[in-house]
Amino acid sequence: MTRPADRSPVPLPVHLAVLVWLAAVGAGVGEAMVRTALPDPPTPGELATRFAIYAAVVALVLALFTGRNAIRWALAVLLGGVGTLSLVAEPVSWLASGGSPADFLATADGSALLVTGLRVAHMTAVVAALVLMFRPAANAYFRRYASSAA
Repeated sequence: MTRPADRSPVPLPVHLAVLVWLAAVGAGVGEAMVRTALPDPPTPGELATRFAIYAAVVALVLALFTGRNAIRWALAVLLGGVGTLSLVAEPVSWLASGGSPADFLATADGSALLVTGLRVAHMTAVVAALVLMFRPAANAYFRRYASSAA
């Protein structure tokens, strides 16, 4: 993988961000797989689309090692923004339509609780990865690439 011209090592926050992004993808894959066992499973087309997106996301996440700031911002906007909205849309609409968390917890089976836990893990990982990508050491790394590319 190409890194900034000064060949400086990839800082720890960038390494951690990559790992946490991959954990977020793993939680998403896990959620999709569990949903296949629920009464209203995703269609094969929905699963294919979801897994194509996951593959593209993994490629984008691994490209963080290149030091290109555009990759970092693409992840921030696409996954941190659009992706987060897609993760919270379902629970927010459920709450807005009168869903009760207490009733859900009282009646949910293991699969529903697992899906919920994976969704929470996914969202938590997204927030953590976003924070890591913009830590001072990460900022300096991406600035070095930008200055060496100019």
